[in-house]
Amino acid sequence: MSTLEHTRLGRYGIWTFDFEDQPASRMRDTAQELEEQGWPALWIPERDGREALTHAGFLLASTRHLTVVNGIAQIWAREPQWTRGAALLLADAYPDRHVLGLGFGGGRPGTTSPLRAMSEYLDAMDAGAGTNPAPSGPERRILAAYGPKMLELARDRTAGAHTYHVTPRHTAQAREILGGAFLGVEQAVLFETDPGRAREIARAHLHPYLTQKYNVAKFRRLGYTEADLDGGRGSDRIVDDLVAWGDVGTITARLGEHLDAGADHVGVQVVGIEPGGSAMPQWRRLAEALLPAGVTA
Repeated sequence: MSTLEHTRLGRYGIWTFDFEDQPASRMRDTAQELEEQGWPALWIPERDGREALTHAGFLLASTRHLTVVNGIAQIWAREPQWTRGAALLLADAYPDRHVLGLGFGGGRPGTTSPLRAMSEYLDAMDAGAGTNPAPSGPERRILAAYGPKMLELARDRTAGAHTYHVTPRHTAQAREILGGAFLGVEQAVLFETDPGRAREIARAHLHPYLTQKYNVAKFRRLGYTEADLDGGRGSDRIVDDLVAWGDVGTITARLGEHLDAGADHVGVQVVGIEPGGSAMPQWRRLAEALLPAGVTA
């Protein structure tokens, strides 16, 4: 599988759920403004109805240079042959601008283990010959990966890994396993300096993850206890570790910790935005702090 060589990701990108609640015209305007600000990469999830590959294709068509990364396309949402075909088309239409991030997501009741499911999915993608012409640029894949075995699979079968809601300590551990493979890390941030208010907003954001089976397992591997999970509420420790809150200096310092720990790229997710709203004011402030001349080269 191809590496991410020649893909313009830079050190920082935008990771956002915002487009789930916006019409196409607003999505287009937002993506274009982010590109104008100098952001090299835009990460999009698959959660509330926006289908991952058409979503990526729309954003790629709306911009000129922006790299769009699926973070992640859920493997249960489509058969491997259709995922492969869509990814090949995007690689051909937008060379070096699309990265297919694949993930187990929440899985399905009674399904096999995440590791086996992902391995079999990749096997099926690779086995599909199809009649589609080869793309002008390589199709690039990464995997959502946290545990050692999934990180090894990401290293051995794709260009690398994408992690979500982890600490710099995990980033360092992932780097050791991945070796020279790509490591993209999401980091949630919140522009709020009042501790009580910041933790209230951060807890609302984290609650779904603190109650999901696979996320709970991840947090336990990171060293958090039942007291930290607190029935889905989250202790101050886990909230402060997973959401970087404060002023712009505090936030950017926290983001840099992942780079220092071995990440190649950090996808910055601004939280605390109301559905239908926009984090554009915060993205502008982050662009000024993180994207001076030369930083994204």
